[in-house]
Amino acid sequence: MNYKIVFFDIDGTLLDTAHTIPETTIRAVSRLKENGVKVAIATGRSPYHLKPIAAQLGIDTFVGFNGSYAVSGGELIHHTPVAIETLATLEGMADSNNHPMVFLGAETCFANVSNHPDVMESFDSLKLPHPDHRPGYWKETPIYQAFLYCNEQNEHPYIGRFNEVSYIRWHPQVLDVLPPNGSKARGIEAILQHYGISSAEAVAFGDGLNDKEMLSFVGMGVAMGNAHDELKPHANMITRHVDEGGIHHGLSQLGLI
Repeated sequence: MNYKIVFFDIDGTLLDTAHTIPETTIRAVSRLKENGVKVAIATGRSPYHLKPIAAQLGIDTFVGFNGSYAVSGGELIHHTPVAIETLATLEGMADSNNHPMVFLGAETCFANVSNHPDVMESFDSLKLPHPDHRPGYWKETPIYQAFLYCNEQNEHPYIGRFNEVSYIRWHPQVLDVLPPNGSKARGIEAILQHYGISSAEAVAFGDGLNDKEMLSFVGMGVAMGNAHDELKPHANMITRHVDEGGIHHGLSQLGLI
């Protein structure tokens, strides 16, 4: 297959366990572009949280917010915010259960509580700055993703009540709240349509549970060696661990570099 575009997840895929981009990955991505293959990012991160990584690799096309926001060459080509009525009801229920929330817009994000330890720890785990406190931020601007802070044992009332949104857990204390049918695959589909590329001509690398739909959607889904065990059955191929040159190895095995 003549693959025309490669999508990369960030955490655990482009970024190693030290939260840096390995030199082998930097060289591999550069070689990929030299060979005429388009390169894009597909992540759960927001545009402002992914930009430093994209800039370091010279990438200007990305899927953010787990698929509800897509940019190609600096142009916004797809965006699907969460309905404001849903956010209002969801926050009310979360407040009654003492579950904090963070609301992410296109330009920045804010928490509805101040300095909550779970919020700070989750952002620390990604080496990202803590969100400031700003009640009612979701009323001011479109929200493309929200973080609901509850553990797995406490998530079921929300999932049962709010079926007009999608959920993905990425942290023991955090549940992603996304637009209906939200997944990286939806954002990738928008980018492929924009370029006139078929899903069979696309490759994607990922390691987390939020990569299931993405790896299943593209023609060649590659799971990192460090990927979650539940992700691997959705992949066509498993490469090495991110700390062992997984990106370079996978691209080499596919004949792309």
